[in-house]
Amino acid sequence: MTESSPLLEICVESFDDAMVAARAGADRIEYCAALAVGGVTPSAGAMAHLRDIPVPCRVMIRPRPGDFIYGPADMAMMKRDIALARDHGAEGIVIGAATQDGRLDRDMLADLLSVAGGLGATLHRVFDAVPDPFDALEGAIDLGFDRILTSGQQPTAEQGADMIARLITQADGRITILPGSGITPENAAKLLRKTGAVELHASCKKANPTGGGYAAGRVATDGDVVRALKAVMAEFIAP
Repeated sequence: MTESSPLLEICVESFDDAMVAARAGADRIEYCAALAVGGVTPSAGAMAHLRDIPVPCRVMIRPRPGDFIYGPADMAMMKRDIALARDHGAEGIVIGAATQDGRLDRDMLADLLSVAGGLGATLHRVFDAVPDPFDALEGAIDLGFDRILTSGQQPTAEQGADMIARLITQADGRITILPGSGITPENAAKLLRKTGAVELHASCKKANPTGGGYAAGRVATDGDVVRALKAVMAEFIAP
């Protein structure tokens, strides 16, 4: 691998947030809705503007909050949403599915990836709930994912840094391990150094200062935090 600064992916839940992140230096966007519940698929109207965002965008494909055990109706919706994301210019999709025992549902994931039409594919944090992350890592590689978003099976990536480092060692360049959860300008360099990661995933949010009513809980992307995080990462050269 040639020496370069690690890449920064910012998770957003609106077009305006995506533009703030892109202008502040984000290398890639993960576009979701309803981040308060872990993210679900953005609307068709939101996806229609993907090509107006000046950096690559991956779209969360998750039909509802809650668990990742999906039935036929969920599958049909996810396939349709993948097609919409592809047709509107998404660079990739972010998906996950589990069996009743918590393992990756490899048959369902293979079916979803079959309609992705060559899009990049991130396995989302369903990975952090699997009973054997090393087996799931091999499964993700076999399925054709190019990234796994993970906090190392801990509440934050900083807490899960040892596991993330082990996953990166096992991956050995066959798939990108993308640390996410709780990443800030203050801990990014330490996390990169400890894990050997070459990309980071962050939200860089600020609370809505108006608060109250239906706006309560609404958070927006903070361009200053994105710039600060990007600056820290720019000083760290990936090995």
